[in-house]
Amino acid sequence: MALVPPAILSVFALGFVWVGTIARRRPHPLLLAAACILFAAGSSSQLLHWPADPGLNAMASGLAYTLAVLAACQGILLRSGMTLRLGLAVGFLLAIMGLLWYFFYVDRNLTARIYIQNFGYGAILLATALHLLPRRRTRTVDRVLFWVLLICALQFFPRTILTMGVSDISSTGAFARSLFWQMLQLSLAIVGAGLALTILAATVTDIMDELRRERDGDGLTGVLNRRAFEEQAGALLTGDGQAVLILCDLDHFKNINDTYGHDAGDQVLRRFGTLLRDSARAADLVGRMGGEEFALLLAEADMHRAHRVAEELRSGLEATRFPFLPPQSSLTASFGIATRKKGRNIRNLMKAADRQLYTAKAGGRNRIVAEIADAKTIRSLGRPQART
Repeated sequence: MALVPPAILSVFALGFVWVGTIARRRPHPLLLAAACILFAAGSSSQLLHWPADPGLNAMASGLAYTLAVLAACQGILLRSGMTLRLGLAVGFLLAIMGLLWYFFYVDRNLTARIYIQNFGYGAILLATALHLLPRRRTRTVDRVLFWVLLICALQFFPRTILTMGVSDISSTGAFARSLFWQMLQLSLAIVGAGLALTILAATVTDIMDELRRERDGDGLTGVLNRRAFEEQAGALLTGDGQAVLILCDLDHFKNINDTYGHDAGDQVLRRFGTLLRDSARAADLVGRMGGEEFALLLAEADMHRAHRVAEELRSGLEATRFPFLPPQSSLTASFGIATRKKGRNIRNLMKAADRQLYTAKAGGRNRIVAEIADAKTIRSLGRPQART
C-alpha cells in the first residue's frame, strides 16, 4: 500500500516527459516530471530506509519533498506565464531544511518536523493557487486546475492537525502504523494523483489549443484564416441573434508590394490585423480572406455599431504612418457592410457584404458602403481616397 503513491507519481512523471517531447517550447512539463520523480524519491527513501542513518534519511527525504513541491509550483506557474521568484524559492528551501535539521540534531522532535513539512508545503501550494485566481475569460481547464490545487493545498492543514492528535509516533514502528502516516499515503494517492492528472490534462489541452490556433490562424496577421473564419462564423450564425459582417480591402495594396517590396506589404497587413483585433470583442470574429481582404463578424451588433467600428478602422489606418512612405502620405481601405437576415448563411452574408465593398471601391475607395433596411439603397461614409 505504501508503495502505491511513488508508483503512481512515477507513471505521471513518464506522462509529463512524453508531453515535454511533444511541446518542446514549453519547459513546464519537464519541471513537473522532475517534481513527480523527486516526490517519489522522497517517499521511497522513507519507506526503504535509505540512507539507513535516521538523520540523513530525514534530511534526504525532506530535501526531495521540498524540491518536489517547489518544482511543481514553478511548473504550474510557468504554464500560466508566471514564475516563482528564485529568492522566494531559495528562502522556502533554506527555512524548511534549516528547521528540519534543528529539530533532528539540536532538539529532536518528530512532531515539529511533521508540522513544519506539512504546513510548509501547504503554504507554498496555497500561495501558488492564489496566484492562479480565476480571472475574466478564464478557461474551464484553468478554473478546474485552480480548485484542485487549492484543495490539495488546504488538505495539508486539517489532515495533519486531526490525524496527529490521535497518532502514536513514539517509535518508528508505531509511526508507520499511525493514522497520520496512513492518511498521508491515502492523500498522496488520491489528492496528489488528482493534481498530477489535472495538470497533465491542462497541459495536453494547451497543446491541442496551440495546434488548433496554428491550424486556424493566419501566421502573418494573427487573425483567423479563411477556412477557420467561415467555419466559426457558420457556427455563430446558427442562433437567432443579430450579426453584422464587415468586409475590408486595402486600397491599391499591389502598388505597395510593387513599389516598396513585400516586407513593406507584410508590415501593412500586420498593422491592419492589429487594428482589427483591437476593434473586436471576445464574441466577434476576425479573419483574413486572402491577400489584402479581411472580414470582421460582429456578434449581437446592429448596423449603427458596425458603422462606428468600420469608421474607426478606416480612420485608424489612414492615420497610421509607415516608415517607407513619404511623410504626409497614408494608406486607406474600403469597407462593405451587410447585416444578417432570415435565411442568410455565412456565404450569402459574405456575398452581400462583397457587393457593398465593390460599390465602395468603385465609388472612389477609402469609404464605407452598407446595406440599409430595404436593401435597395446604400449609405456611404468616409472621404475620397487619399493619394499615397
